[in-house]
Parts: sequence; C-alpha cells; structure tokens
Amino acid sequence: MLDQAFDALKKYDWGADPKVLSPIDEAIISSHGDDQARGELENRLADVLKTDAPRDAKDYVCRKLMIIGTASSVPTLATLLPKKDHSHMARYALERIPASEAGDALRESLSEVDDDLKVGVISSIGTRGEDESVDLLAEYLGRDDPSVARAAAFALGAIRTPAAAKALEDNKPSDPQAQLAATDASFACAEALLADGKKLEALAIYKGLAGGKQPKHVRLAATRGMLACAGKTE
Repeated sequence: MLDQAFDALKKYDWGADPKVLSPIDEAIISSHGDDQARGELENRLADVLKTDAPRDAKDYVCRKLMIIGTASSVPTLATLLPKKDHSHMARYALERIPASEAGDALRESLSEVDDDLKVGVISSIGTRGEDESVDLLAEYLGRDDPSVARAAAFALGAIRTPAAAKALEDNKPSDPQAQLAATDASFACAEALLADGKKLEALAIYKGLAGGKQPKHVRLAATRGMLACAGKTE
C-alpha cells in the first residue's frame, strides 16, 4: 500500500483523490518515536522533490516535511527556494525544521532568489528567530526595494533580541514605510525584552523612540513603555 501511495504521489496533481496518499499520512503518524522509520519516509519524500512531479505533489511533500523534516532534507528543499512555483512551500518547511542547517539554507538563498521571492524568504528567516540572521537582515534594511526593507524590519521585530534591537537602531531604512515598520519592530523588541525582565535594555529602546522627531503617537507609546520599565502605570 505504501509503495503504491508513493507511486501515486509522483503523478499527484490538482483534482486527484487525496485518499490515494492516505497510506503516507498513516505511515507518518505511526512512525512517531521511530527515528529509523521516519528517516526512511523523509528520504522517500525528499526524493520526490528531485523529480518532475507536479506542483501539487511537491506541495504535499513540503507539508509533510514540515512535520518530519530534518537536516537530511534541507539541501533538497533549498533547491526549490529560487523556483517561483515552489519557493513558498519550501520555505514554510524550512521554517519549521529545527536543524540549524535550515536557517543556513534560508540565509544563503537570499543571494540567489529573485527580488519578488526575497520578501517571503526574509519573512521565514524572521519566523525562525535566530540571532545568526541579524547581521544579514540589517543589510537588507538599507535596500532600495521598500518591500524588502520592510520585510527585514519585520523579521528583526520577530527575532526580538538585544542584537535585533541594536540592528534596528543602527541601520535606519530610507523608505518612509520601512521606517514605520522599523519603529514597530523596535517596539516589539522592547516589549519582548521587558517581558523577559531585561528592563534596562527595554528602557534604552523606549528612550530612543521618545525623541522629539518621532510622531506624537510613537512618543506616547514610548512613554508608556518607559513607565512600564519603572513599574509604573499612567
């Protein structure tokens, strides 16, 4: 049954009966706790990505590798990142694979993917929340493409570490919309630091956002943050 399901997967396309893939779904569930069985399934799934299988088949594989993927399938998933039809599903899988190699693959792909795919990859990098990504994202804050600069700001706001906060402070984007995104991201970093008990680091960010050049609503929000750092309420 499983072999037949994998044969069907190689031809699986829009409109096909999803029940033909049920044996694969069941095998994944039953392999929980069995590293060898899961590894074999992962390899078989990744092998499908190397073929000319239809898009829906590869989307299905990426969804399953979100669940059972390891460093072993990262190189194969990475080959899909520059491909318009497959990039989004490949990066979703890489977002969720806990191996550090997945983060490396996403970062390395930024120099290879077209501009219209960079935003998605940057978003996935932010979702992983790795400090190793901060320096690279800081570079993209200054890009001429506003959508890329905004994505980099939001990704740093998702990472929410002292390093991310410093990158936002030291690398101001030139695009107005990206500047707004960087402000929001700075607040996100400050809130995370405050919640983690790092009041001095959070306070420094809020003070930087309370300056006279900031819009009134930003100054008010920064003032509330400073009060929170002091354990006060309005």
